[in-house]
Amino acid sequence: MIKDIIVNLALVPDHDPAVPFAASIAQRFEAHLTGVVFVYDPVVAPSVMDGVSTDWIDAQRRESQALAKSAAERFEQAATAAGVGCEHRIVEATLGGATEMFGRLARRFDLAVVGQREPDRVSPIDMFTEAALFESGRPIVIVPYIQKQGLTLDHVMVCWDGSKPAARAVADALPFLRLARKVDVVMVATGRTRSDEVPGADLGRHLARHGIKVEVKRIVADDVDVPSTLLSYAADVSADMIVMGGYGHSRLREFVLGGATRGMLAAMTVPVLMSH
Repeated sequence: MIKDIIVNLALVPDHDPAVPFAASIAQRFEAHLTGVVFVYDPVVAPSVMDGVSTDWIDAQRRESQALAKSAAERFEQAATAAGVGCEHRIVEATLGGATEMFGRLARRFDLAVVGQREPDRVSPIDMFTEAALFESGRPIVIVPYIQKQGLTLDHVMVCWDGSKPAARAVADALPFLRLARKVDVVMVATGRTRSDEVPGADLGRHLARHGIKVEVKRIVADDVDVPSTLLSYAADVSADMIVMGGYGHSRLREFVLGGATRGMLAAMTVPVLMSH
C-alpha cells in the first residue's frame, strides 16, 4: 500500500517532470506527498578558491534560494491541482550532505520519486537517485526528463533475472502491478543464466495469484547491450512503466552503479521503478 510519498524537487528554473508525476501517483493511491528541495553552497575547487569573492558566493547562494522557493511553489501548485495532501521542506545543506539526507529521509516513506538528469544540464540529480536507491531501503521511481503525462498503467514491463534486487522490485511494485491492465515479465537471454535463478514462469504464476494479468516473454541480447534491448522492447510494446532491480554497491561512501542500471538511467524514456 502506498500512502506516503517523498519527491526530490530539483533546483531548476523551469518545469520539473518529477513533480507532476509524483502528484499523479499520490492522486491514484490517495497518498500524502512531501516535497523536499535542498539549498547548498556553490562548490568551489580549492585551486581557484583564492580568486573567488565572498560576493560571488553570496550571489550564488541567493540564486539557489530563489530557485528553491520557485520549486516549492511549483510543487504546491501541482499537488493542489491533483487534489492531494502535501507539504514541502526547504533544507540547507552541503551537496554531499543533501544527497545523504534525502536517502535517509526516504526511509520513512513508502516511495521516493526523483527526476532523470537532462543530458545537457549540469545537475547533481544523479546523486539523489543513487542515494535514494542505495540508502533508503525503499523503492524509487525515476521520471524521464521528457515525461509529459501522469501515471499510466496500461502496460507495465517487469525486467526479471531471478536476482534478489529484481525480486525486491517486483514485491515493491505490487501496488502498481495490481492496477495495471497488462504486465509483461521480460527475461533477457545473454548466455549467463545461473542455475539458482527463479524461472520467469514461476514468477508469472506468482503474480497471477495476486490477480495480475501477466505474460512471460524471453528475448535475446548481447551481454553488453541489455539496457538497449530492454528499452527497445519497452518502446515496441508501448510500456508505460518499467520495473527492475537496481544494481550496484557503496564503496567508501561513494555509490557505484552497475552497468545495466547506469545504462537504463541514462537512456530511459518511460518511468522506471527500481529497488535495491
